[in-house]
Amino acid sequence: MNIDNQLAISAYNNMATNSIINRSKSENDRLLKEQTDAFEAFLVKSVLDIALKDENPLFPKDAGDKIYSSMYNDTMSRALSGNLGFSELLFNFLKERA
Repeated sequence: MNIDNQLAISAYNNMATNSIINRSKSENDRLLKEQTDAFEAFLVKSVLDIALKDENPLFPKDAGDKIYSSMYNDTMSRALSGNLGFSELLFNFLKERA
């Protein structure tokens, strides 16, 4: 092999490695964002569980009121997650530390 072929192979390998690294970074960012959103949903659900612990007119007292209340809080927490800013703050902090 001559020098030109070696340089071309080396440049191709560097380009392929950079592509893999960039792809894995974006995949890692996506996975990290999912986890920070899930953590924010957990925090919101905890707050909703405490805030709506007392009498809730949406769910009258019956056999399944605690189940419905929990399902409602879970759905609301997932809907609100990622929109309150805590997830983004945590994502940026963890991304900088990595």
